[in-house]
Amino acid sequence: MLKGFKDFLMRGNVIDLAVAVVVGTAFTAIVTAFTNGVIKPLINSIGGTEAARGLGFNILRGNDSTFLDLGGVINAAINFVIVAAVVYFLLVMPMNKLQERRRRGQEPGPSEPTDIELLTEIRDLLKSQARTTTTDRPTGDRTID
Repeated sequence: MLKGFKDFLMRGNVIDLAVAVVVGTAFTAIVTAFTNGVIKPLINSIGGTEAARGLGFNILRGNDSTFLDLGGVINAAINFVIVAAVVYFLLVMPMNKLQERRRRGQEPGPSEPTDIELLTEIRDLLKSQARTTTTDRPTGDRTID
């Protein structure tokens, strides 16, 4: 049971999928921070709504609104890089080294027989079958040797 689980984990597809999910989730945070910190305030300031209020500096009116919350975007980008580094150094790199060790440890399998060797085996098998059938037959039958 544990060997099957180990084989499942050692497949490249499982690790690739796990890395894709983790990195995709971390990248989603960058997109969300960019949307909330840059795009929404830009749209709100152009539209003249009160939705941009409380974000930091003055835009178009005398309210306290911040435009371009780049701190949130930079924070999300740093978090993304940290998550990607942790995934790489704790999952991807050890798995690649382990798979490389497995490949190095593999010995080449037995060489394939040549056509002549196969034909010789077939000929010998046919001869041995012909001899056994000739001894099984009643006398008086003709056999080909």
